[in-house]
Amino acid sequence: MEDYIERIYALIEEKGYARVSDLAENLEVHPSSVTKMIQKLDKGKYVVYEKYRGFVLTPNGKKLGKRLVYRHELLEEFLKVIGVNEENIFQDVEGIEHHLSWNAIDRIGDLVQFFEEDKDRLNELREVQAKNEEQGQS
Repeated sequence: MEDYIERIYALIEEKGYARVSDLAENLEVHPSSVTKMIQKLDKGKYVVYEKYRGFVLTPNGKKLGKRLVYRHELLEEFLKVIGVNEENIFQDVEGIEHHLSWNAIDRIGDLVQFFEEDKDRLNELREVQAKNEEQGQS
């Protein structure tokens, strides 16, 4: 469910609208699967859905969508900060984002901010990583 709300929110931000076909392509699922989930989200008061006319996010859906996109972007930034290879970041975020509490997300945000506010800290982290790689620990 979260993936759908996150993608709907992102598509609307990007294009101004989201359609079943856009969502199916984006999530790599069949349009019929999207329609079923949209109907569930409608019952859950996250979207307003009218058959053959499309759907829009409710205020609750927008609020949750914004928070989910923030979580995804924060985790991407966190993995960059700690030095995860760029080609692994998206898949790693997809693998962990639904398993973390909002408290954990907030603490990760604090850690990202900690490193961003003082680049010397980030440089020290890079030095530790380089040393560990030289010693074959990474």
